[in-house]
Amino acid sequence: MAVTRRNMMARLAAGASALAARPLPAFAASAPIASGDYWAEVAAQYDVTREVIQLENGNWGMMARPVLETYRELVARVNRETSFYARRTMVRDLGAVRERLAAYLGVGTDEIVLTRNATEALTALIGQYNRLGAGDALLCADLDYDSMMASMASAASRRGARLLKITLPEPASYDNILAAYAAAFAANPALKLVLLTHISHRTGLMLPVREIVAMARARGIDTIVDAAHSLGQADFRLADLDADFVGINLHKWIGAPLGVGAAYIRRERLSAIDPDPAEDAGAEGIWARVHTGTLDYATQLSVPAALDFSERIGSSRRAARLLELRARWVEPVRELAGVEVLTPDDPRCHAGITSFRLAGKASVDDNRALSGCLLDEFGIFTVLRTGLASGACVRVTPALFNSFDDLDALATAVAQIAGEWGD
Repeated sequence: MAVTRRNMMARLAAGASALAARPLPAFAASAPIASGDYWAEVAAQYDVTREVIQLENGNWGMMARPVLETYRELVARVNRETSFYARRTMVRDLGAVRERLAAYLGVGTDEIVLTRNATEALTALIGQYNRLGAGDALLCADLDYDSMMASMASAASRRGARLLKITLPEPASYDNILAAYAAAFAANPALKLVLLTHISHRTGLMLPVREIVAMARARGIDTIVDAAHSLGQADFRLADLDADFVGINLHKWIGAPLGVGAAYIRRERLSAIDPDPAEDAGAEGIWARVHTGTLDYATQLSVPAALDFSERIGSSRRAARLLELRARWVEPVRELAGVEVLTPDDPRCHAGITSFRLAGKASVDDNRALSGCLLDEFGIFTVLRTGLASGACVRVTPALFNSFDDLDALATAVAQIAGEWGD
């Protein structure tokens, strides 16, 4: 029987009813990774839309129910007490949030500053980096985020420097990624700054950041790391990257409310990043490197609740589950004739995100049609990604609330589409 949106959504609705009947579980952090009951209990902590099978979870992450409840309480408090709270004790409370986050990341409180997202963090790091001069060069890659590449171009223009761009290998491997950066470094002695995206939003390719940082440092090249998609998706701590400058999101894979991230600057390198233009030129401390003005304070105050929920699951368990979900659809799809899976299977080179396209169909229109077919005909929500040197693709991003049934449905749908659309 052909898979259709109707029978797919009927199965999804049945699963929703079963989860809705569950009481709120106190899931055990010691439960085995492979336990289906454990992951069903985790999934039951999320109020997921039942209109589609949601496999586009990279835009931002859903708050688990305990985090959402905390956020609602904090919104009510901030709204109720306004400046009476803000001018008396809120600064102290936000300081405690930074301390909690610093402990979670394994860094000093004086090395992080809260932002509204990774883009704001990285824009500050790139735009206020002060070690560039006329004739210097900067480097980015085709898999980097568009706004960050634009920030690199702006920094180059303002400093009289040159922006260089490389195309990462496809198919990618651990070794050829390292070779691509090594070749770029050797060929461009004027390089002073490199943007590294830990996990690409386009394909999910995960770079060996620590190794590339070491190669760059040996040549006197600084690196700024975009970890927007990696914190909470992959199992690591910031110290594992050994990078001096990092931008992160907390509303993607950590599950904080929408509108919070952070910038990390190794304390010994603080002088390389100028204060925000809204601060005095001689302002000290990392908090002077980002100036956001008034924002949603309840969002930042909810970060500890998100970290608490995340730690109940555990970084290694969460990362392993995302790898399981990825493998569930990638393994059968990779065997299909006429389908190209763009993300390598080497566990050093991916986490949960993976992108694919149909062979010979790399145009934007082709992949818009592919993602549209998955949604309209099968009720599966994915997203078109562009910007790769090789062409467009469709990105699949599972989350902890997804089930094996969700990924089996995707694999079945892709097989059916490939058979019907094949030449």
